[in-house]
Amino acid sequence: MIFSHGHLKAGFDSVRSAKLRSFWTMLGVIIGVTSVITVVAIGEGVKQQVAGQIHHFGNNFITIRSAQLETGSDTNTNQASLLSGLSVSGPLTLNDIDTVAATKGVAESAPLTITSGTVKGQQGVYNDGFVIGTSDSLPSLLNQSLAYGSFFNNQNDGQNVAILGQNASNNLFKESVPLGQSFLFHGQSFLVIGIFNQFTDAPLSQQADFNNAIFIPNDLSENLTNNTAPTYEIVARPTVADQTTSVAARIRGRLNAAHGGQSGFEILTGNQNIVANDSILELLTRLIAGVAAISLLVGGIGIMNVMLVSVAERTHEIGIRKAVGATNLQILSQFMIESTLLSLTGGLIGIILSFAIDLSLRVATTLEPSISWQIVVIATGVSLLIGIIFGSVPAFKAARKHPIEALRSE
Repeated sequence: MIFSHGHLKAGFDSVRSAKLRSFWTMLGVIIGVTSVITVVAIGEGVKQQVAGQIHHFGNNFITIRSAQLETGSDTNTNQASLLSGLSVSGPLTLNDIDTVAATKGVAESAPLTITSGTVKGQQGVYNDGFVIGTSDSLPSLLNQSLAYGSFFNNQNDGQNVAILGQNASNNLFKESVPLGQSFLFHGQSFLVIGIFNQFTDAPLSQQADFNNAIFIPNDLSENLTNNTAPTYEIVARPTVADQTTSVAARIRGRLNAAHGGQSGFEILTGNQNIVANDSILELLTRLIAGVAAISLLVGGIGIMNVMLVSVAERTHEIGIRKAVGATNLQILSQFMIESTLLSLTGGLIGIILSFAIDLSLRVATTLEPSISWQIVVIATGVSLLIGIIFGSVPAFKAARKHPIEALRSE
């Protein structure tokens, strides 16, 4: 039997006898396994959060947005970059808003219009959020209730009223129920008449974090900016849920007709929103996990180098063992066991660290990493393979030592 109890004990004893060297040998594998599992877990967790957010809106939720999006961080052009790191280069128009609302089968719709300008509350300038112009259908479209007050409606026409997200409420007034309070925007005073309940926030989602938003009537938004405020998205819901796909196609047809045959807009239903977000996150996860996996390769090379040094240092020991009858296979198995133990132990430590990082991220951030049993099994298997593959070269070198030459070495 190649891996006998005696061989295993000898391997354990050898690893324990040089604890510090063993730790530094395992470090590359520890870092690699921890990085890969953590990155994949974050990617899976974010996908689940995004899916949960979109499912909260409902499968019959329709999103219409400009397909001409470009990355950017210049907040002087517009404030869309505050939403998801994107800048709108071809926003929807007022006519598009009316077209969607008038489409057959659409029960309700609401625009999301970014309104640039400085917001000043009791705590000074509010720099962490954004102002969105929308309609009174937004709460029902987003399946979102208000914690306090009420949303604006037809009775508020011509009035400077606003609804706040939870974070906006706290940052503007340092209180959770600032109903009746006012803030300045575009030199005008706005009265707070409602506060939303906490929105479910999904990091890296194409949806904005509405907890930071201030909502005002869309016509007021356009008046304040002389009809220059960009509408980055329109959300809608069909009258009949089963007709979501056909209503979305009808909206696309009407917008294309209104734009001379090609509107250039993305029109996504709830499930399509999930697929669109997942494809982006999948690409990012694979890219980062691939980079992290390189450290596993480095860890394997580290194990091989240390084992080669160990073979050189223990040449005399190998000669003595062969002189008393140890076979090449027994010498081979001893060094293979040592390298496998180093790699597998490093992998197990990496898995434990991954769970610790998972817990820390859940406590300290809005991320909710999801470590699946599949990735744990794969990480364990990869650790084992690294030990076998990179330990084979030193093990074969040790097994081929000639006993007389080995005994002569000091």
